[in-house]
Amino acid sequence: MANTPQARKRIRQTERRTAVNKNRRSRVRTFIRKVEEAIAKGDAGTAREALRAAQPEIMRGAQKGIFHPNTGSRTVSRLNRRIKSLSA
Repeated sequence: MANTPQARKRIRQTERRTAVNKNRRSRVRTFIRKVEEAIAKGDAGTAREALRAAQPEIMRGAQKGIFHPNTGSRTVSRLNRRIKSLSA
């Protein structure tokens, strides 16, 4: 248990940041899920539109420190590659 005022404050700050990060991570996962559902249906147009909406959210999550920037880029790249294989 935190015994100093600084440690208590850090606990409060960590709880707030955790809540914000949890919401952001959930939002990013929702956008990714929408893209994957469109890919699963085989609808390239809808999947492309979903990716167009998801890409800024994914990159914003990476920028805000939700996950590593390379992870965001890799996710976008893999989704894009799957969509391209649908239309081919």
